[in-house]
Amino acid sequence: MNSGLDHLPEGKRRELAHVVETVRTGFAEAISTRTQPRFRAGKLLKIVLFGSYARGDWVEDPVGRYFSDYDLLVVVNHDDLTDIAEFWEATENRLLADLSAGTVLRTPVSLIYHSLEDVNDKLRLGRYFFMDILKDGIVLFEEPGFHFVEPMPLSPEQALKETRDYFDDWFSSASNFKDLAANAQASGMPKEAAFLFHQAVERLYHCLFLTRTLWSPKSHNLNRLRDMAEELEPSLKDVWPRTGRFEKRCYALLRDAYVKARYSPSYRISADELTWIAGRVKELQILVKSTCEARIDDLAKAA
Repeated sequence: MNSGLDHLPEGKRRELAHVVETVRTGFAEAISTRTQPRFRAGKLLKIVLFGSYARGDWVEDPVGRYFSDYDLLVVVNHDDLTDIAEFWEATENRLLADLSAGTVLRTPVSLIYHSLEDVNDKLRLGRYFFMDILKDGIVLFEEPGFHFVEPMPLSPEQALKETRDYFDDWFSSASNFKDLAANAQASGMPKEAAFLFHQAVERLYHCLFLTRTLWSPKSHNLNRLRDMAEELEPSLKDVWPRTGRFEKRCYALLRDAYVKARYSPSYRISADELTWIAGRVKELQILVKSTCEARIDDLAKAA
C-alpha cells in the first residue's frame, strides 16, 4: 500500500482531507446512538483511495462533462457496519450537499464499504479488484494493528474458468431482461419496460465488473455503477451523453425506474424516451460483450 498524495494538486489534497473527516465524523455519529454492544464497538479501520486519483490518471473534462470520482474503500470491523442505509446514508448525503455547494468539495465521491475480514477473504480468493487496490491504493486513514493479508493469485486456468462462468451467467441474464423490456415496450407497458431496461443495464455493468475483476459492487444505484464501470472501461463513457437536455432526461428516467417505475403513480415515460433508452442499452450491450470477450481471450492465451 502507498501513503503519499504528492502527485495530487494541493486543492485535491484538501478535498480528500475533508472527505476523510466527513466519513469519520459520519460513522462516529451513526454508531453513537446504538445500544447493541456489537454496534457500539464498531470501528472504522481504514479509508483507502483507489482508482484514477490513486494512479494519477484522473480525468476532468468540462466540455464533455466527465469528471473522475474519488474512489474510496472504507473498511470496518464487521459486515453489519457496511449497511449503507443504516450507517452511511447521512454521510453520503452530506458529501453530496458539499459537492452541490462547491466550496469545500468539487469532485464527486464514490464510496464502497467492506469489513476487513471480507477484504482479506477476497484477497485470498485472488480477486483482481482488491489486489489492484492493495497494489495501487493510497491509505488516507487507518487504525494501527489491522492488516490486509498477502493476496493469493489464481492460476490462469482458475481465472479463465471463473471469468467465463461469470460472463455466461450475467450476460445471458442482462440480454434476457433487455428482450423482456423490448416486449413490454412493444406491448404498450412503458413503466414495466423502463424498469426492465434498468435491470438489463444493471446486469450489464455487473457482468463487466465480474468478468474484468471477479468482483462487483453491491449496489442498485445506476449512477454509482455507471461511474465505476466507466472508470474501469473508458469506452463506455460514450453510451450515456451528458450534454443534451433530452439525453439527460432519458438517463434520469432510466436511473429512477428501479423504484419509481414500480411504485410511483407520477412516473411517466414517453415512447420517444423509451426508444432512445433502448438504443443506448443495445450500444452498452455491444460494448460490454466486446470488452468481456477480449478479457476472456487474454486469459485463454495465458492458460
